Amino acid sequence: MRVRLLGTGSADGWPNPFCDCRSCAAERAAGRSRRPSAALVDDRILVDCGPTTPHLTGHVSLRDVEHLLVTHGHPDHLQPMMLLTRSWVDVGRRLHVWGPEQAIAACRAWVGPDADVDLHVVGPGTTVELPTAAGTYAATVLAAEHHHGDGDVLAQEAVLYAVTAPDGDRLLYATDTGALPASTIDAVGGRVDLVLIDETFGDRADHGRGHLDLTTLPGVLDALRAGGVVDVRTLVAATHLSHHNPPAEELRPRLRHLGVLLPDDGDLLDLAVPGGRPAERMLLLGGARSGKSTRAEAIASAYADVGYVATAGQRADDPEWAERVALHRARRPEHWATYEAGDGIDVVDVVSAAEAGTCVLVDCLTLWLTAVLDRADAWARAEAGDRVGVHADVDAAVDALVDAVRASRATVVLVSNEVGMGVVPASASGRLFADLLGRLNARVADACDTVTLMVAGRPLDLTPQPARRLAWSL
Repeated sequence: MRVRLLGTGSADGWPNPFCDCRSCAAERAAGRSRRPSAALVDDRILVDCGPTTPHLTGHVSLRDVEHLLVTHGHPDHLQPMMLLTRSWVDVGRRLHVWGPEQAIAACRAWVGPDADVDLHVVGPGTTVELPTAAGTYAATVLAAEHHHGDGDVLAQEAVLYAVTAPDGDRLLYATDTGALPASTIDAVGGRVDLVLIDETFGDRADHGRGHLDLTTLPGVLDALRAGGVVDVRTLVAATHLSHHNPPAEELRPRLRHLGVLLPDDGDLLDLAVPGGRPAERMLLLGGARSGKSTRAEAIASAYADVGYVATAGQRADDPEWAERVALHRARRPEHWATYEAGDGIDVVDVVSAAEAGTCVLVDCLTLWLTAVLDRADAWARAEAGDRVGVHADVDAAVDALVDAVRASRATVVLVSNEVGMGVVPASASGRLFADLLGRLNARVADACDTVTLMVAGRPLDLTPQPARRLAWSL
């Protein structure tokens, strides 16, 4: 299944064209704009069609769409005039429109007697077959929690969809909903591969029951996991985003902590990629106890297959160090494969051998560099004046690491210390180490898609926007 996000915004988009709040101003300055939410599945099934959806010209065509699934009749989710503009072209195939009564009623005036369009009223509890030229899909109609008031009939009849492709891939389209009813979670019918989940209101919590925010989203994710709908293999992406959220550069790490992607309009989520995710390279920097390892482990936990490279090694007669190592081991999931430094394990080999769709977590590069220096007898050589030779040996090791990270088919998460913000070390060996670690961090950062600095448990995204190789990431 390939899902193209034709819109990831709320009714007013993001930024709101009339608003100059901090969030809208930041998105406008970054050149980002989100249209009302809609998704195109394998070019054959369109989920929602708002006022901007039919006008996505260029690389996106709606000509092959055979089924339109409408969640409800609010105008940001349904622009029925598209049925008229479609009739002006000889498409050569019928279009089936599925949705609640109010949504279908809004379409009837736009369908002529000879139009190649069939309208179908559906409600929660219904599963319908969707035959297409690419095979037969199935859509289960689910109840949404989208009440705005007792008189809002359109909102009360809102539905969600679980779509199953011919190859078995499954999408849960859950936008414009608050906390999901237990009956809805049960009706999904098991695990899905992709969830597009509402996240309209960010830090604002006074919006009623019709949407999710950053405080209610974690509970919905927990309920989906408990119900067997979401597991470590499931991609979860936020949609129906509004300016009530913080700017995207602040929102992205907060969603990442929940295991949720922040996509952009036009992004393609290709579930044919093994493991559901394209390979990505991430570097997390920080000082001692800054939260970098915890954040790295949270990112890796979204993957079913994780290789953890522990570079700490063993230190005889150091019980405090042994306790630190034991704490790290205890919080790793049992299904992670652990590679311990000192067992003949090389970070470069593990990264190079990792398969597509898996994740390699290296914690940390600081201790990896220490081992490189030990093997090169760098301390004695530096004291003897051979700093140039030491730098050459370390550069060769870093070259091999960077090449492996760039070429890896897996997602690679690297943890390293930032030691260059304190006083200059008093010893020559300390200054050498600080210099080499700074150079290592810079080289690895250049090879990574995202770079995050952890300070007091808070992530600061250091990735320049133009340098991003991927439009969406954890």
